[in-house]
Amino acid sequence: MERVKINLPDNFKFSTVIKVRITDLNYGGHVGNDSFLSLIHEARLQFLSHFGYSELRLEGSSLIMYDAAIEFKKELGYGDEVKISVAASGFDARGFDIFYKLEIMKSEGLMLAGKAKTGMLCYDYTNKKLTGIPGKVKETLM
Repeated sequence: MERVKINLPDNFKFSTVIKVRITDLNYGGHVGNDSFLSLIHEARLQFLSHFGYSELRLEGSSLIMYDAAIEFKKELGYGDEVKISVAASGFDARGFDIFYKLEIMKSEGLMLAGKAKTGMLCYDYTNKKLTGIPGKVKETLM
């Protein structure tokens, strides 16, 4: 069976800590794949906000997700504090990738819980079409 492999960048410009809620758990008693995606969604919004952006306000454009990949490493449980480091790279004319490194904060240090990548495209929601990436966005996020 082929596996997803995500190569994380060396440097991350932003990180946040998110505590796992009881509603993030699935019937297996750990964070479900849907909640894992929600955690990186929250981290992405905080990342963009840190630079004065949002998914709908990006130097005159907006963002839409065109793909997502997750590489699970450890289970996340109720009450775990998860450090999520975020970086943008792979810029082209219409979009870029956002990478996420999720680490459980333990007394003995950080433990890798997962890696993720979302492909983001610049998008005009009014006209329902792709747009070019504003030049300042690349300068700011890289």
